[in-house]
Amino acid sequence: MKATIWHNPDCGTSRKTLAILEETPGIDLTVVKYLETPPSAEKLAQLYRDAGISAQQGLRLRGTDAEERGLPAASAAEVLAAMVAQPRLIERPLVETDRGVRLCRPQETVREIL
Repeated sequence: MKATIWHNPDCGTSRKTLAILEETPGIDLTVVKYLETPPSAEKLAQLYRDAGISAQQGLRLRGTDAEERGLPAASAAEVLAAMVAQPRLIERPLVETDRGVRLCRPQETVREIL
């Protein structure tokens, strides 16, 4: 099974999710360090749609200026544009497999799509 994780190596939850993926037999894993290679607005929209969440639900509030900028109440297009411009606004980790997409907080959530 193919799996892609949008990963931040400085995040404990992201590291734990990556470890689950690496320990699972049969996973063809792609690791995207999204702070270095951010996804496009179109890709983020697709990931959130497939995960069944809104762009606002995928917004990282902790350690960012998202609330001060009014992003939780902004339109999806505005949130996605802000995420592309400042990828630290993307809550992590996002994982995509053949079985779906999950925002893996907590990390055990990844097992739903393995």
